[in-house]
Amino acid sequence: MSSKLAKIEKRTAYLLILPSVLLVFSIILFPIFSNIWISFKNVELKDLRIPEPRAKKLVKSIKDTPNKIKVIYKLRNSSLTQEITNVKFKDKYPDNIEPTNLDKRCEFKRKSLLCELGNWPKKYRENLEIVFQNTNNQEVSKKEIKSYNPKLSGKSQNILLTYEFTLNNFKKVIKDKAFIDLLSTTFYYTFFGTIGAIVFGILAAQMVNQKFFGRTFMRSVLLFPYVAPVVALAYTWELLLDPTSGTLNNLLINYQIIDGPINLLGQKYVTLNILGFDFKLRLALTTVIIFEIWRYFPLAFLFILARLQAVPKELYEAADVDGANPIQKFLNITLPQILAVISILFMIRFIWNFNKFEDIFLLTGGASGTRTLPINVYQQGFSIGDIGMGSAVSIVIVVFLLIFMFIYFKLLGKRVDEN
Repeated sequence: MSSKLAKIEKRTAYLLILPSVLLVFSIILFPIFSNIWISFKNVELKDLRIPEPRAKKLVKSIKDTPNKIKVIYKLRNSSLTQEITNVKFKDKYPDNIEPTNLDKRCEFKRKSLLCELGNWPKKYRENLEIVFQNTNNQEVSKKEIKSYNPKLSGKSQNILLTYEFTLNNFKKVIKDKAFIDLLSTTFYYTFFGTIGAIVFGILAAQMVNQKFFGRTFMRSVLLFPYVAPVVALAYTWELLLDPTSGTLNNLLINYQIIDGPINLLGQKYVTLNILGFDFKLRLALTTVIIFEIWRYFPLAFLFILARLQAVPKELYEAADVDGANPIQKFLNITLPQILAVISILFMIRFIWNFNKFEDIFLLTGGASGTRTLPINVYQQGFSIGDIGMGSAVSIVIVVFLLIFMFIYFKLLGKRVDEN
């Protein structure tokens, strides 16, 4: 009896949480499904305009004939890409008003003008002119004629709701000459931004983990880049790095470190001579990566500091007894203890950086060799207006991230098994 009651309670509990689960899944999955759906369609921004027949009514007096009036209907198809079929038109008129000339597609019944205008191709425009007269030979009131608004109806297909799919968007993404450069730029930015943030996070955590006066204040200061608004930070960096009035360039020139100003956010490459060899450094992209490291190392710092504070002090005391130096203590005690946190941080930061848009967009707008795949999504979808292409690029991003996560968890799983 108790097992039967438990089953009933379990079934009831599932039924009670089912609406919440469905709501959450609909909120999460609907945008994803919509993005996938659009990526298989040749959809541009102009295609999102709803196709509908429209009419503008103009009423004009006829000279020397006050009992007559000319009505002009400016008809048009609102869509630039789609046809509207079976267009019908209706407009009402006051008593004692009748048309003197009537289009063959129209008829006048019971004080109403009815027209069957057929099919309207894309960008269709037409002026329909009809002269009306007062049967009592009285002056026609323009205000009264204008008080009635025409009504139109028609049928059209919404390109987003059709079942016509294509792989053209993905072909265009892969065959794009800039795709390999976009992909390499994205991985370059993501990898070095992630590694740099974690390395500086380790250094900051190691420093703040020591006892010294003002340690609490220092911890608060180190969090500033992460909690401050990104728009304000990007604007400040642009002012500091400006080639003409920026503080950094002026300091470097005054101390004769450089001969002339350097456009750190606008110059794609800079040539460095190291040991007699010339190397081309991606200057703007490196500057953006430095901003990324500076802004997000506090997140790594918080995670790593929390783990460091949980490391038993006895381990370090035993190492001191054995005569271990600071580097040996870090490699043999600290690093193994924080390795799990670093692994999680690397995965999280890699995914976030791979999808990062606002930092690059605010600093360079994707110019000077800083155009990544997320920037390309924005440019395709909103600058060019190719919604399908933008969705296809976003799906490519998801595919690469899924591949990364699969490989990462495979390697991480092997490491856990070995340990």
